[in-house]
Amino acid sequence: MTLNTAFRRTSQELPPEQYAPTAPGQYDLYPAFPTAPGALRAGFDALAGAISGQRHVIIDGYGGVLWEHFRDQLHAALETKGVAATWLDVNTALHPEADINARVEPFLGGDDPIFGTRFSGTLADFFDVHQLGQMAASSNADLTIVYVSGAALVPLDDAFVVYVDVPKNEIQFRSRAGSITNLGVSQPDDAKKMYKRFYFVDWVALNQHKADLLPRVDLMVDEQRPDLPVMMPGDALRDGLARMSRNYFRVRPWFEPGVWGGQWIKEKIPQLPQDVPNYAWSFELIVPENGLMFSDGERLLEVSFDCLMFQAGESVLGKCAPRFGHEFPVRFDFLDTYDGGNLSVQVHPSPDFIREHFGETYTQDETYYILDCEPGARVYLGFQDDIDPAAFRQALEDSFQRAEPVDIDRYVNSETAEKHGLYLIPNGTIHCSGINNLVLEISATPYIFTFKMYDWMRLDLDGRPRPLNIDRAMANLKFDRKGDRIRREFIAHPRTIASGDDWQIVHLPTHEQHFYDVHRLEFDTHIDVSTDGSFHVMSLVEGSSVLLETPDGMRQRFNYAETFVVPAAAGRYRLINEADGRAKVVKAFMK
Repeated sequence: MTLNTAFRRTSQELPPEQYAPTAPGQYDLYPAFPTAPGALRAGFDALAGAISGQRHVIIDGYGGVLWEHFRDQLHAALETKGVAATWLDVNTALHPEADINARVEPFLGGDDPIFGTRFSGTLADFFDVHQLGQMAASSNADLTIVYVSGAALVPLDDAFVVYVDVPKNEIQFRSRAGSITNLGVSQPDDAKKMYKRFYFVDWVALNQHKADLLPRVDLMVDEQRPDLPVMMPGDALRDGLARMSRNYFRVRPWFEPGVWGGQWIKEKIPQLPQDVPNYAWSFELIVPENGLMFSDGERLLEVSFDCLMFQAGESVLGKCAPRFGHEFPVRFDFLDTYDGGNLSVQVHPSPDFIREHFGETYTQDETYYILDCEPGARVYLGFQDDIDPAAFRQALEDSFQRAEPVDIDRYVNSETAEKHGLYLIPNGTIHCSGINNLVLEISATPYIFTFKMYDWMRLDLDGRPRPLNIDRAMANLKFDRKGDRIRREFIAHPRTIASGDDWQIVHLPTHEQHFYDVHRLEFDTHIDVSTDGSFHVMSLVEGSSVLLETPDGMRQRFNYAETFVVPAAAGRYRLINEADGRAKVVKAFMK
């Protein structure tokens, strides 16, 4: 049985089967961290060989795996080797679907199309513990395979553990095609409803389960190519993650079109599929949804970013590890409005609001770094000096009820977008990017908690109205952020804080509410930097490419507009400019 492309709906291509390094200066769509030659194997024959000779095998994995296809292919490969297997589907131990739905319903926000609350339970809450025990007692065949998400909940301490991972972007592409379901659900739903349940329930439970299981994993499998799974021994994976946590990492970015999206990303990264109207976002480092790739010089294997934090979070985070635990607290992403449209007029929630209503532990404090812009481009930031909150709300309500445009400039302040400028957007600040900007959004990691007040009368790419959250927005807006105060406090005023013969470090101070700060490293030949106990998130914002050197002796090239991270445990590093002109690297780090 071979799947066709109907199992996913997207213009984005699957990663290539073979690793291929990119040329200097060319944006790398599939960055990979090196592992030992021959460490990766591919195909169901190889997987069958790895588990042959075992008595008990657990094949656990993430939600979104095409489990029945996986089982059929592996069963056929085992039969070819003359191995008879008894398969036990752990889904038979699930609680009834109606009971599961009732259990998770309080976390799904009712009729709210976007927001819910972080699930407070565990994956075990989906299963009947007695039935799980019975499955363990019935595993008496020469080879018993317990499979599907949650399989490791079956108490088989002597089992060989296989974990099957699938990237979260692929989960979304599969949900759009209706080829997968949420945990404990028999039929697919509308993709946006499925995403909300993934985010607030499934991924929370599955992440904790994966964290508990990772030390036991004997074989990690990347299933995003359903007919050609790629696998890596658990010890090699854990060793690779440990080395990554002392040197560097760059996640695999992924890209999405949007109603306001632009043409900069399509033009600057021509190897992306061009048969889309635009690219609105590049998920450069939105780690709840990114993956990390390994290469043995021949093949590629991807695991979720969470694996790095579960394995070596303290090494990555350094001094802020006690606060954030397994969460990586900073994100970088691109917002492209070149020849596109304005973003929605929006605000992000206060720390108390996001904690009370959504169960998040910290909020979405952002900045806009203008990587590129056209003359006349604007950034909407704060209110006009004479703002009347009641009149503003009435204008928004009238627009929503009567489908009438709002004269946003009457209420909302805008500033000229300046290349390499940093615009500060702590929670409670009204904002949006105007047309003809390429924004490098530097932010705290939460990424979906955007309360849109006005969206320029647009429909989404499916022709449906985009949800607005006027009530929530009004509960969080700070109307005293207005007029001249915006230029004083909400636009960074750069100053040089260190310099040498051919380098300088420019500080772009963030707002007092931001827990991260921003520097720009500018150098002609090279610059040496200390991590000072914090991870450093970086992007090359000017120049073609730089080489990173770490104390472990590792060297890695990063190209224009690529985002990469040096973990706190690296201690220090050197960046070497490979271009003729001055290189500029933006660096975000913990205050």
